[in-house]
Amino acid sequence: MNGVALERRLIEAFADAKASVEEHPDLFARVIRSLDEARARRRYRLRLVASIGGFVVAVSTLAIAFSDFDNGRFNMRWWVIELITNIVLVALAIGLGPFIKRFGRAYAADVFRANPRTGKSYLVLTDVAYYLIFTSFVLFTVTFEEQFDWNRATGAQLKDEVARVGGILLIMGILHAANVVALPVIGGLLSNNRRLDDLRGNSPEGAAPSISVPPLGPGTWILRIEPAPGSVPPDHVA
Repeated sequence: MNGVALERRLIEAFADAKASVEEHPDLFARVIRSLDEARARRRYRLRLVASIGGFVVAVSTLAIAFSDFDNGRFNMRWWVIELITNIVLVALAIGLGPFIKRFGRAYAADVFRANPRTGKSYLVLTDVAYYLIFTSFVLFTVTFEEQFDWNRATGAQLKDEVARVGGILLIMGILHAANVVALPVIGGLLSNNRRLDDLRGNSPEGAAPSISVPPLGPGTWILRIEPAPGSVPPDHVA
């Protein structure tokens, strides 16, 4: 087969495919929505980078403003390091909470798809619990007077402050992992309870179930027979 014949066959094949393809009526709207979502994600990333950069600049400015420059080196008092650490802890608690919730919203919606109102209430209560735990951690670990070993070496204080930051990150990771594991269990329990309530609401009051199912073991098959819509019950057949 020469090149001209191959080109002709390809043109005919693409022409047939083009004739058989039907354009979706919402194709343009879907493309526009995809472009808008891409622009929104780009703006969110820029805002995130700008926020982190502004926070770093603000903390650095605060550290320089409360430090003394003597003989070519900065001398920072212990309470300045403690203040900066507390600011970092509060920023982590406030910033990482919505960040995790942003990416876990679709997961929670899929878990609580049978009862979305309960899912929203659960997420709100979880946020309240998170902020209470983070606030208590900051209050428990804050220092109001200089420790004895801090006066001898600045590294001892820096070690304690870094341990505080690592502690709040560890707590946040443990709570997040526990929430990811517990969400499907809670969603399944709520779905089963709602299904049981629907079955009880559809059955007559005080009536016992018409069919009793014995305990089933693994590998057991159940055959369920139901009348077709519009069929005549057996008692009415002549």
